[in-house]
Amino acid sequence: MQKDQYMPCENPLWPCAMTGAVACLAGFEDLGVIVHGSSGCYFYPASLVGVPIHGTFLVENEIIFGTESRLQEVLRELDGRYSRIAVVNTCVPAIMGEDIGDLTHDGQVLVVDSPGFLGDLEAGYHRALEQVAPEVDPDAPGVNIDGICRIDPFCRGNAIEARRLLHLAGAAVATTFCLDRYAAAHRAAPLTVGTNPDLASGVGTECGSLLGLDAVAGTFERLAAEVDGVDFRPVMEEIAWADARIRKACDKYLKRFDPPRVAISAGHAYATFAAELLDRYLGADIACVAARNDPGARSDGITYTTDFSVIRGMIRDAEPDLILGSSYERAISPGAAFVGLTSPLRGRVLLASRAVAGVEGALWLMDEVLNACINKNRRPESESTDHF
Repeated sequence: MQKDQYMPCENPLWPCAMTGAVACLAGFEDLGVIVHGSSGCYFYPASLVGVPIHGTFLVENEIIFGTESRLQEVLRELDGRYSRIAVVNTCVPAIMGEDIGDLTHDGQVLVVDSPGFLGDLEAGYHRALEQVAPEVDPDAPGVNIDGICRIDPFCRGNAIEARRLLHLAGAAVATTFCLDRYAAAHRAAPLTVGTNPDLASGVGTECGSLLGLDAVAGTFERLAAEVDGVDFRPVMEEIAWADARIRKACDKYLKRFDPPRVAISAGHAYATFAAELLDRYLGADIACVAARNDPGARSDGITYTTDFSVIRGMIRDAEPDLILGSSYERAISPGAAFVGLTSPLRGRVLLASRAVAGVEGALWLMDEVLNACINKNRRPESESTDHF
């Protein structure tokens, strides 16, 4: 059997636990990541995380006679290239029940048992972070940032925006989970702010989220109460400025066009944030919201599914003017305006560090929504010289 005949147990609509674990670990720049499985298990996360990872590329003989020797071979090849190695176990080795724990080399190799059947991306992300075992240093200065994930199209932009807001308020930045060096995870600060509640690290005391203008305001009020020298007033001024700009642009749009009918499909935190933003500023008709993960505390009006046929039926029934989601949702209704809110976003060049969190994140999302809707409304008048 050829290597490429092994396929991953991966739902392309929303990555499984194995990919979530890889995304978490690949965020530590000095940690080498090995996907212990087939070529299919390797290539799916490798296409999403944006940094080099490694694989054992198991074939039939190794699956029959044991995979340990192949894993040891890859470990030897990587010796000296990283401060530590993380091995992510995939479905086949996990089902075989092989014990690879004796390959840990005095803590220099982390073994993360996160096969795809464990659950969704968030489950794998948290399983990997448990193996990293972050530690809080009570004397560490600054504030941690969490919710950063390598396969998120807004990974780097969210980190930059969170750091910008913390600096604006006079707070130092401590550890970023997970976009930092491995050692930084073991000297985390006591306080943490999040950019994506679906991926809350649980490290330190959570002071709130940066996803949405109201959330940013509440988070920085709490930080100011907890940390001497933090001044939330500059951040509040930015929030007021952004709110006024968004309202002005949306009012101008609504003088010419009707509020859009919207379908949203993304992770729960991003989907609910987008729905609230569009309802507040545009009075949008939120026709359907599909969350690809279940955070436990369910929200009314949201369908929790990764079944593409269910999402396709929802979007076709809704007949939306605007879709927020991935390339999959865009393909369902190509005539609708579209804003990319989650991976995969195929066929687009994404070089800039876009944020969806923080003040800039709210501004970016409304930029995209308004421009996409204006372009859709103008399509029959493509030769018009009128400008918004």
